[in-house]
Amino acid sequence: MTVTQALAAYVVAAGLLTVTPGLDTALVLRTAAAEGPRRAVLAALGISLGCLVWGAAVAVGLGALLAASTPAFTALKWAGAAYLVWLGLNLILKPRARFEVAEGPARGGSGPAWLRRGLLTNLLNPKVGVFYVSFLPQFLPDGAPAGPFVFGLAAIHAGMGLAWLALLTAATRPLAGALKRAAVVRWLDRLTGGVFLAFGVRLALERR
Repeated sequence: MTVTQALAAYVVAAGLLTVTPGLDTALVLRTAAAEGPRRAVLAALGISLGCLVWGAAVAVGLGALLAASTPAFTALKWAGAAYLVWLGLNLILKPRARFEVAEGPARGGSGPAWLRRGLLTNLLNPKVGVFYVSFLPQFLPDGAPAGPFVFGLAAIHAGMGLAWLALLTAATRPLAGALKRAAVVRWLDRLTGGVFLAFGVRLALERR
């Protein structure tokens, strides 16, 4: 897989992951509706910073692992592929029927407090780290330096996430309404699951 092919595939997969609603989406939508767009943007910025922190941690770890043992790195990629297959099958077979946009009351605070809240929401969610470890190595081209390239992928994801969350903030009511529809949530879950499953199977069948 060349660098261009890896980036093209990653942008498609990460873009789909970005628009699939989760904790970050819920936080930004609630903040925009109850606290206003400025605080919602600050929360989104904090979330993106959290992605960069996780990306840096994963990049350093994967770079060190590759330098120490290529077989160990390969084993990690296989484990990641198995995780993606499992995650994809769950999303396809058990898609959510609804996504709760308004979970819990909004809390006040200064601008920096909302930036910190978004950052901590991301950093204190270990699933982000586990997913990055499983997901990002699938897009590492042959011969590319693992650490810098993986961090670059995380930075792309952070940028896409910030742009999407900013769009959510600007169009809170119509987008929040769409995410309350069971058909939309099920469609997003199944589509995302299909992508995850495809990448996991691709790696399992790949021969080097």
